[in-house]
Amino acid sequence: MAASEAPWYLGWDFSTQQLKVIAIDEQLRVIYEDNIHFDKDLPEFGTHCGVHVHSDKLTVTSPVLMWVKALDMILEKMKSSGFKFSHVRAFSGAGQQHGSVYWKEGASQILKNLSPDLPLHQLLKACFSVSDSPVWMDSSTTTQCLSLEKAVGGAQNLANITGSRACERFTGNQIAKIYSQNPEVYVQTERISLVSSFAASLFLSAYAPIDYCDGSGMNLLQIHDKIWSTACINACAPGLEEKLGPVVPSSSVLGSVSPYYIQRYGFSPDCKVVTFTGDNPASLAGMKLEEGDIAISLGTSDTLFLWIKEPAPALEGHIFCNPVDSRAYMALLCFKNGSLIRERIRDDCASGSWDEFSKALKCTVVGNNGNLGFYFDVIEITPEAVGIHRFNGDNNKVPDFPKEVEIRALIEGQFMAKRIHAEKLGYKIMPRTRILATGGASYNKEILQVLSDVFSAPVYTIDTANSACLGCAYRAIHGLVAETSVSLVDVVKLAPEPRLVVTPTTGADQLYQPLLKRYAELEQKILYSPVSSHLAK
Repeated sequence: MAASEAPWYLGWDFSTQQLKVIAIDEQLRVIYEDNIHFDKDLPEFGTHCGVHVHSDKLTVTSPVLMWVKALDMILEKMKSSGFKFSHVRAFSGAGQQHGSVYWKEGASQILKNLSPDLPLHQLLKACFSVSDSPVWMDSSTTTQCLSLEKAVGGAQNLANITGSRACERFTGNQIAKIYSQNPEVYVQTERISLVSSFAASLFLSAYAPIDYCDGSGMNLLQIHDKIWSTACINACAPGLEEKLGPVVPSSSVLGSVSPYYIQRYGFSPDCKVVTFTGDNPASLAGMKLEEGDIAISLGTSDTLFLWIKEPAPALEGHIFCNPVDSRAYMALLCFKNGSLIRERIRDDCASGSWDEFSKALKCTVVGNNGNLGFYFDVIEITPEAVGIHRFNGDNNKVPDFPKEVEIRALIEGQFMAKRIHAEKLGYKIMPRTRILATGGASYNKEILQVLSDVFSAPVYTIDTANSACLGCAYRAIHGLVAETSVSLVDVVKLAPEPRLVVTPTTGADQLYQPLLKRYAELEQKILYSPVSSHLAK
């Protein structure tokens, strides 16, 4: 980068439905945003919502080359728009958590020798031993989960070691399934990346290590010692540690951008690549989460996370290493039925219009006259249940609700579940608690009003819904100075403060206290109903 050029920083996000990028300047102002939507912009891969759902309805994958081609496309868009890559001093990125990429033997040599005359998707088309990567929506590895828990002395022991009990979507269990069903494919694989480290590898033209934080979502990493667990590794597949490579702090500088990008797009040879991490941890950085705050990302999956110093792993929820403070941890709860079920109910009950959806929330009363709903189009993670379950104010199950009641029941139910499960992890709402909302639905004030009422706390948003991208741009700046003990908080002082959007409706807390108790009791009833119990196993 020439001395006269003002430095810029990029944040990438390889998410479920799109690839996104944000550029910020030294004052942390967003100066460029763009995205590639997989279904719309890459129809040749035949995805729906960025994935392929297989015939068993449990196996869910995404084509690796779709992600690679999306990177080609977005870089070309940036180039066509006149984006000055030479200004970029550093960048980092995020990937959808838990997804895994399988590099074929010989792929590292191809990566090292990329011709700048050709797009990446052509150069790398023979590099992957598994063409469709398992992703976080997959729930096909129950057998492998049971085997892993048994190998380490039970679910709680596994949670104590890795921060989580065995989860179908977690990478170790996905790897074990591939080894079990296609051992020849596993043998042909020389490196296994997470989506985050895969994306970083593309920019380095060499295998990037997995970071502590995203590595915590694999059921393989000892979260206290920050090393691979030999017991877990051995339970999944032989020779796995070598295929995974090392783990590194989330703020590490991995090296300079590959010559391919310097020659093809005009990046500076001095541009640094800071470790990529998971999308949820990156959002923690993007929202400048502080102790006492609670963050809710309203995306394809809804996630709720908080900053903690002393983790207490449990059978529900997850503990990850903290992406911006190596001495701390983050707790996370994931709800698989997020934006897709909100969109379906919008289509069914509000003629596909968010305006109509919002009007329904406005015209119905807080507490919905005691009508409660559970909406799980796909097998839920928290709790493990499935199906649509509606209850009237007398706790009797009913087949349907009026459209406006259905809309409020969906949104209230989603947020009551989040509060109940956060409190089970030991979270306590305090007078100074702020809820920081991000993701697509954080643009909808009426949805956020329900969130504020259910949690009895003010809701703030940041200026961009793409907090994972923004967090990675901040992390890029932090990575350059992290070794000098400068904190991320110091780095992002100039960043915009969260914006207050809504405060709780007067009296909402008193209304929701008995409803929360009822909701928790009904959730247990659903959990142990024959249909949910059978399908969740």
